[in-house]
Amino acid sequence: MALTPVEIRHLTPPRTTFRRGYNVSVTDTLLEDVAASFEDVWRERADLADKVEQLETDLVRYRELETLLRTTLVSAEQASAHTRDQARREAELILSEAHAEAREIHRRALAENDRLVQDSRRLRLQLEEALSAFGAPEPAAAEESATTVDEGTDESEERSWYGVPDANAA
Repeated sequence: MALTPVEIRHLTPPRTTFRRGYNVSVTDTLLEDVAASFEDVWRERADLADKVEQLETDLVRYRELETLLRTTLVSAEQASAHTRDQARREAELILSEAHAEAREIHRRALAENDRLVQDSRRLRLQLEEALSAFGAPEPAAAEESATTVDEGTDESEERSWYGVPDANAA
């Protein structure tokens, strides 16, 4: 049976009539000391119970915060992975578009080069026809003599109007 400090203060031991029992003043002093000590323990117990309740409340709050932080961390990792994947896909798309554009530019450059080579041949033929109409020596003979003079050049090289290799010819 648990006694409160107030119950201990009001506790009176039974008294004997022949004085064989305890000394009353010493017993009362002892009971007062026990009651005071018990009050201190009782107060400390109540304070500790309040502190435990506060700590349990804090623990619940910290666990909720931990859960929130874990959720935030997971969502941040997922967002990071999503952003990284999206950036990789965009980079691949930009790269493939750049390759396609480069192929298109290369194709147009080759087509322009072919057109220019054909225009050059057509103009050369027109020039040869015009020169032959005036009775001048044909440029083909002039080219052959230039080829023999410049033996270090490749015979398949295009020649300019003056017999010098054309730097733009493919």
